[in-house]
Amino acid sequence: MGGNKGEKMAAFPISSNFEGDFVLQLVSVDTKDTMDQVAEKCAYHSVGRRVTPQPDKVMRVRLHQSTECFPREMRVSEAGWRPTETLDIIFADQ
Repeated sequence: MGGNKGEKMAAFPISSNFEGDFVLQLVSVDTKDTMDQVAEKCAYHSVGRRVTPQPDKVMRVRLHQSTECFPREMRVSEAGWRPTETLDIIFADQ
């Protein structure tokens, strides 16, 4: 089992607005997840289903309609989100 002692993981619901998808998905992430892990969890519900994979790109997370992405190693617990916050998951250059 990894992680810091005393720091509990907790399920946290977000709304995923994945670039190129027309479906807003409710996705459960973990408070200890990094933004890269959040993007992966959101991609599971969209990429290869309604969104074409873009293996030459990296997925980034930002607040809905924002232009600034969260740092890739930032954890959910550090982001200050409210439950069911709508996030845009976008493809970006490496």
